[in-house]
Amino acid sequence: MPRINFQQQLVALKDKLLAMAALSQQALSLSLEAYLTGDMSLCDHVKEIEAAINTAERDVDEMAYDLLAKEQPMAIDLRFILSVIKINGDLERIGDQATNIAERARSQKDFPQISLPIDIPDMGEKVGVMIRCAIQSLLEADAKLAEHVLVMDDEIDDMNRAVQAELIEVMMQHPMVSTQALNAIIISRNLERTADHATNIAEDVIFWVRGSDVRHKFSLAQAE
Repeated sequence: MPRINFQQQLVALKDKLLAMAALSQQALSLSLEAYLTGDMSLCDHVKEIEAAINTAERDVDEMAYDLLAKEQPMAIDLRFILSVIKINGDLERIGDQATNIAERARSQKDFPQISLPIDIPDMGEKVGVMIRCAIQSLLEADAKLAEHVLVMDDEIDDMNRAVQAELIEVMMQHPMVSTQALNAIIISRNLERTADHATNIAEDVIFWVRGSDVRHKFSLAQAE
């Protein structure tokens, strides 16, 4: 009976984390919509969601630490709880990045919207796919899907570098649109960081499922 209760608590912990993931995804989507449409009411909504994310983070941590202290799990259950604690932090930081994007959207409300030679919607969509795949890999304990997220991160890094180079050139040639260009650079950077958090989540899923630490392996291979 105690073991059954422990497994039920693990399921409850996972469900709580997945609910938090849904909030983080919603916050990111709404913040990008606020930036692209100029709808400032969405910025307020993002702020409300961020507060809910922060509360959920505390709840998940408390549940996870309680299980560690009372149940003293071993092997894959221990890896799962440790991964949850780390994923919890990355989801909270995705909420922070969404809030940063919403703040950028609010900061440019008094400036005219202009067309810039970049594709923030496409970048945002790709980052959203990364988050969804990372969470799906957690839901299904699918290490192969998690590996796919790691590969996708390279494309976002390339896009962020291209955005920065393009918009620095725009700012040099057209100083009158520097505010809008700078906001777009910062938002691109927020999306790149969000992709990093999705990558972290995927790495933690691989650690949970396989017991292997894949952090930094790609960068080490490049260095060699």
